[in-house]
Amino acid sequence: MTNSSSPLYEAYYTRTPFQLLTRERWKRLLAFRVDGDGVLLGGAPIRRYAAHTVFVPWADITTIVAWRQRTAGNGINYIGVQRKPGTPELPGMNSHLSRAQAERAAPHVDYELLRASRPITMWRLDPERLLAATDAFAPHVPVLVYSQPHLS
Repeated sequence: MTNSSSPLYEAYYTRTPFQLLTRERWKRLLAFRVDGDGVLLGGAPIRRYAAHTVFVPWADITTIVAWRQRTAGNGINYIGVQRKPGTPELPGMNSHLSRAQAERAAPHVDYELLRASRPITMWRLDPERLLAATDAFAPHVPVLVYSQPHLS
């Protein structure tokens, strides 16, 4: 993590032995970053980290959203950026999903937000630091939390 007096927010993936089998080896991989230029969404730490890591400038971001996908287990928390219409597609693990697949996976989340999201796994999100960094660098960008309604 960064200096607690700095508005910069960084979160790193926990290192795992599986990393030793990839090109990333034992590097400290950035999972999420908020700075004066925008937001960095890290790729999956075990495969395709570099190919799926993407930087989104503040000029393209309308909202930062933390949301939860309901699964058979405990569910999965995500962080993503809602972007202005017409911005280029982002690479990532959800970029291949069709609208129908996205609707089944997370009906409470906008299709483009789902595609511009990363799971919060193998790292921790600090909501207070996220809010402080966003307020410092882009006070016009709201940070929202979506929860998936319980299905009966």
